Amino acid sequence: MISLLFFGFIFSFLGFTLPSVLNMTALKISLDGSKREFSKFILGVSLVVFIQAYISIYIIQYLSDNPAFIDLLEKVGIVVLLFLSVYFYKQNKKEKKQIEIRIKNSFFMGIFLSTLNMFAIPFLSGAAAFLMTFNLFSFDIVSTLLFVIGSVIGTYFILYLYGRFANFIQQKTGNLTNHINLILSFITTSFAAFTFIKFVI
Repeated sequence: MISLLFFGFIFSFLGFTLPSVLNMTALKISLDGSKREFSKFILGVSLVVFIQAYISIYIIQYLSDNPAFIDLLEKVGIVVLLFLSVYFYKQNKKEKKQIEIRIKNSFFMGIFLSTLNMFAIPFLSGAAAFLMTFNLFSFDIVSTLLFVIGSVIGTYFILYLYGRFANFIQQKTGNLTNHINLILSFITTSFAAFTFIKFVI
């Protein structure tokens, strides 16, 4: 039982470690200096991850039997990522004209961005499937709940670390963090292009 909590934590932690829209936004909010807004943001993200983790477990069998559904999720993901790419690019232009920009309603921003993260469910489904191959996971209520809780804690912790060490990250990356919206635009465009190339090939 404890191992399921641990595996949920590890998979989720590693899944959100690389630069992405969510952790870069958490970094941005933290650099703006509002701890309250930062806490509200990661709470919003964690709430959606809780739901996504539950969904990923209960549809894993359906996904394995219907690969076309995965393709549909990825196609929707391309559109969403392109939309976010344009959005963050426009935000970067605005920042050049306006020195101080604050993200309002951070809790709902966390819910919104986490909901648009179309790759969370396939990723967590793959993690659960991996554990099933080694007989480390079953679909009973307790096992599912522990895996879900572990996933939420892992997500919350990595986002907390991004915010907690935001100033350190800024010092190490120099001017990069001064153009976070541009970085977010590049990340989302890259993911969209990668997914599109996958379909073409």
